This record gives sequence, structure tokens and C-alpha cells, in this order.
Amino acid sequence: DIEIPVVFDGPDLDRVAAHWAGAADVADVLVETAFTVAFCGFAPGFGYLTGLPGDLAVPRLDRPRARVPAGSVGLAGRYAGIYPTASPGGWLLVGRTDVRLFDVDADPPALLTPGATVRFTR
Repeated sequence: DIEIPVVFDGPDLDRVAAHWAGAADVADVLVETAFTVAFCGFAPGFGYLTGLPGDLAVPRLDRPRARVPAGSVGLAGRYAGIYPTASPGGWLLVGRTDVRLFDVDADPPALLTPGATVRFTR
């Protein structure tokens, strides 16, 4: 398991909670979920994490943000993901991490690889 510490203070936390009406606290759900890296793409080091039940799927933003800070933890559909670098993005942001997801000098350069299990911690 890859453990990634997250500060759950994202600007869309309340929006996700509204979509998850009746569910437990958003941070609790994410910490209790064992995610699997389904595939990588979008940007070097970006892993699409599966594991959320279908009833917790959330929509993307109608208008993507021009800049999402590196380390932002987001949700879109049934996926969770962490932005490895600052970039545009339309996912709902629920938190942030300082974990470096891509380092060209590391072996392997990407922390998240397909099939890996990921757990968020507080």
C-alpha cells in the first residue's frame, strides 16, 4: 500500500458533501477507501484511482480551473486523483498533499503505477 497524507480542506469539499448527502463525512469516506491505480495519464505521475462506489460519483466542474496547484486531491466521476504538477483541471478539489508524485530522477519516476493500492491518511 502507498499511504498519502492529505489535508482535507479543498474548495469543493462542501460541494462533494452535498452530492454525498446521507453519506459519512467526505474525509472519512476517502480515508476508509482502498483505492487502486487503474491507469495513468493526463500528466506524468497522474494516477486515476478507482474504489469509490458508483453512488458517490461526482460531476466535473462546468468550467475547468485555469490552474490547480500541484498536490491537489480531486474527484471526478468515480475517480480520485492527485495533480502531480500545477495545471488546468476540472475535478472537484477536496484536499492537498505534499507527496511528490513524479520525479524524473527517481526509479521509477512515478510514485503511482497501475495496480498499486493507495490509501489516503490524515
